[in-house]
Amino acid sequence: MRGFGDLEAVIMDRVWRRGGTMTVRAVFEDLLHEREIAYTTVMSTMDNLHGKGWLSRERRGKAFVYWATLSRDEYSARLMRDALDAGGDPGAVLTHLVEQLTDQESTELGQVLRRLKRTRGTR
Repeated sequence: MRGFGDLEAVIMDRVWRRGGTMTVRAVFEDLLHEREIAYTTVMSTMDNLHGKGWLSRERRGKAFVYWATLSRDEYSARLMRDALDAGGDPGAVLTHLVEQLTDQESTELGQVLRRLKRTRGTR
């Protein structure tokens, strides 16, 4: 899995922040507040994101409505999983990651690990 290109990342951010469905027109009009961009550029980028499996879509009237196939958190977790897989020694990669965590992040990681251990223990 690869990260998004620049415009793809901006569009996905809009879709995630909206938290529901968005049309190309809605994304285009939102982006016009920040940059000069063509409607067709937004449309083709959203179509590409659909083709890559990051957006789902459904025709409603004359337009498609789009929504994210993964939450921002799920996407970020996949990027971390890919980095772990590509990093060589998983133990070393995890060690370097954990060394960079703040105290709050470290506490949250411990809570998640304890919760997962309990959940997996009941299977």
